[in-house]
Amino acid sequence: MSDLPPDPRSLQVGAPKATPPVVEPARPRRRRRWPWAVAALLVIVGLPTSVLATVSWSTWSDVERVDLSRVLTGSPTATNYLVVGTDSRAGIDPGIENAAAIFGDGVAGERTDTVAVLRIDGGDVSLLAIPRDLYVAIDGSGTRRINAAYVFGGPELLIDTVQRQLGIGIDHYLEVDIAGFLGLVDALGGVTIDFPYPATDNRSGLNVGSGPQLLDGNTALAFVRSRHYTEFRDGVAVTDPTSDLGRVQRQQQFMGSIFAALGETKNPIVLLDALRAVSANVRVDDQMSLRDAAGLGLVVRGSSPQTATVPTSRYITPNGADVLLIAPEADQVLAPFRR
Repeated sequence: MSDLPPDPRSLQVGAPKATPPVVEPARPRRRRRWPWAVAALLVIVGLPTSVLATVSWSTWSDVERVDLSRVLTGSPTATNYLVVGTDSRAGIDPGIENAAAIFGDGVAGERTDTVAVLRIDGGDVSLLAIPRDLYVAIDGSGTRRINAAYVFGGPELLIDTVQRQLGIGIDHYLEVDIAGFLGLVDALGGVTIDFPYPATDNRSGLNVGSGPQLLDGNTALAFVRSRHYTEFRDGVAVTDPTSDLGRVQRQQQFMGSIFAALGETKNPIVLLDALRAVSANVRVDDQMSLRDAAGLGLVVRGSSPQTATVPTSRYITPNGADVLLIAPEADQVLAPFRR
C-alpha cells in the first residue's frame, strides 16, 4: 500500500535539468463531498505513462484524507470500499441550470445521499447498495436512518454503523460531493442511459425522453437523486412506488454506465479533465495510497459490476416515520461481502 510512483519532478544524476513546472496554488479543501466517490479515482488510469506520473502525483497529494485507522476493520479475503456521496452544495454556482431543484430544499448539505459497498475480489467487482432509509442502531444516537450516522459522527460513525449492523468489514473510504459529480459527468462529455419511457421528477428536475439519452451533469444528478420518478407509459403517468429503493436501483444503473464510459474513453485529455474536475471534491481514508487508487481504477474501469441491495421490509415507527428494516433473508445477500 505504501509503494508510490517516483516523484516525476526529481532529476537523475547527469540528466539535463528540466524547466520546473508551474504549480498553481492548491484550492481550499472542502469538508463535505458527494456521490459516486469512486469515479474520482478511476480516471487516473489509462493515461500515457509520463502524463500519468506527473498529474497523478500532484493531484493525489492534494486529495483530502481522513484518519479512519481506528475504525476500519477490513475484509478477510478481498477489499471493501465504502462509497459515499453527500448532498453538499459547496462549490455549486447558484445560477446553474436546475439550481431550483438542487438548492430548493434549503438544506446546507451534511447528509449522505448515497451509501454503497464496492467489493474488489481479484478481477471481480460487486456493488452493494445500502438504502439511506435503513433503520438501524447507531452508537450513541439510538435507532435512526443509517444516513444519520454521517450527520452525528461523520465518516467514522458511518463506517462503524455499517460494520456493526451489516457485518461487513470496510478497508477503505471514498467520498465525493455534488460539485465533483457534476464535474466528472461533464468532463466525460455526458453519460448515456437508455430510458424505456419518457420520465420526469419535478422535485429533482428530471425531464427526459425515451430511448438512449446522453445526460449532462445536471440531468444525471436529477436522475440519480430522483425519489418521485414518474414514467409516461402510453400517455399515462406512472410514479415509482418504491421511493428510495427505486432510486438505489437507478444509482446502480448509473454507476455501471460511469464504469463503461471510463472504459470507452481513450482520449487522455478527456481523462485528465475528469481527474481535475473531481480532485478538489474528494476525500479518502488516510491509509489509501496512490497505488491502491490506481489498482482500483484498473479493475473497475470498463467493468460490469454485480449489483445487489440490502434486502429490507417496510416499517412504520411509533412516531409515524416510514423506514426500512433489514429483512431476515438479508444474510444470503450480505454473505459475499462479509467474506
